[in-house]
Amino acid sequence: MEVGADPSAEATELAGLLRTAESAVALTGAGISVPSGIPDFRTPGEGLWEKVDPFEVATIEAFRSDPKRFWEFYRPRFATLGGKEPNPAHQALVELERRDLLAGVITQNIDRLHAKAGTKRLIEVHGSIATLSCLGCGTSWALDEVESLFNEDGIATCTECLGPVKPDVVLFGEMLPEEAMAEAQELAMGADLMLCIGSSLEVHPVAGLPELTLARGGKLAIISKGSTPYDSAATIRMNGDVVEDLEAVLGALTISE
Repeated sequence: MEVGADPSAEATELAGLLRTAESAVALTGAGISVPSGIPDFRTPGEGLWEKVDPFEVATIEAFRSDPKRFWEFYRPRFATLGGKEPNPAHQALVELERRDLLAGVITQNIDRLHAKAGTKRLIEVHGSIATLSCLGCGTSWALDEVESLFNEDGIATCTECLGPVKPDVVLFGEMLPEEAMAEAQELAMGADLMLCIGSSLEVHPVAGLPELTLARGGKLAIISKGSTPYDSAATIRMNGDVVEDLEAVLGALTISE
């Protein structure tokens, strides 16, 4: 990966914090995947919820009461996401992990790009589009098998019991996976540095994770466009292009070696 030859002061400072941290963890949101061609929820004119009310199509109640409409919305979206590739921001976190400068990545994203990039310790607190499961018998399928599950009404149904098939992602109205959240909280409480990347830090309970790091005396570095509730508490605040900012951090680390 190319690294910036003239890293910013913030990148240099963050590189120093990464070198001295006993345990650093990354928390990522939709903004890290925008360079991969995936608009975030609020991108003007492009955001996922610009034309569709999420509380009409993206809730567990909507899935159960009107699965046809649910799949009319999600079927093309999943097909699009399936072809996306990691960008240099994802790869930068893989490189930090490879250098033992990052203990793990907690992500709110369901796009599986961190996994495709090669992150080893990955906690997907909102699930992943990688698989789908039958709510009746529990049979599971990979994303590339989903097209074979749709009936003539455009609803994904189980080939074993004809039960409803749901993506293994967390919908509005569902609880986050207990095991994933417990691991995320453990990482946050043990971190003396948290990198918050591409997240508005507004969606709870994940938005409460930075508070766990702050409570144990740790520091926050926020790399994201737009304001967050934690800006005033952040030791470092970078709001440029997420790829350029993370490459600048890698550049500062390389220069100091």
